[in-house]
Amino acid sequence: MILLAKNRKHKFYQMKISHIEHIGIAVANLDEAIPFYENVLGLKCYAVEEVEDQKVKTAFFKVGQTKIELLQSTDPEGPVGKFIEKKGQGVHHIAFAVDGLAETLPGLEEKGIRLIDKTPRKGAEGLNIGFLHPKSTFGVLTELCEEPK
Repeated sequence: MILLAKNRKHKFYQMKISHIEHIGIAVANLDEAIPFYENVLGLKCYAVEEVEDQKVKTAFFKVGQTKIELLQSTDPEGPVGKFIEKKGQGVHHIAFAVDGLAETLPGLEEKGIRLIDKTPRKGAEGLNIGFLHPKSTFGVLTELCEEPK
């Protein structure tokens, strides 16, 4: 568990991670990737969605409480398009479900964590999300997710 400063008066709270929400995997083409997850791994794609502001089309699979999110770029200049160009297809990010995302992000920044999102924004499946920069998370793009309240 990570302790985060709640304010500058040295009051602390614990970031509340309940589970791994999903693992994001960058793919060049959903139509080619989905059959592998369905026909080889035996998973069921339960949703396909485009997230315009993130320039991706997503496909979701459930594995227990955790989801696999396939990400296909809709723009080569988008974050997933650039990722695939630089690193190829593969694991793009890990996402944790948290409580209190709006309070967690500034607390992380105060602790020196570099943020991509300083405030929550809307992501796939209607979740509120915020990304932490991989330079602050040992090379792993980390997403924090919270169900809207």
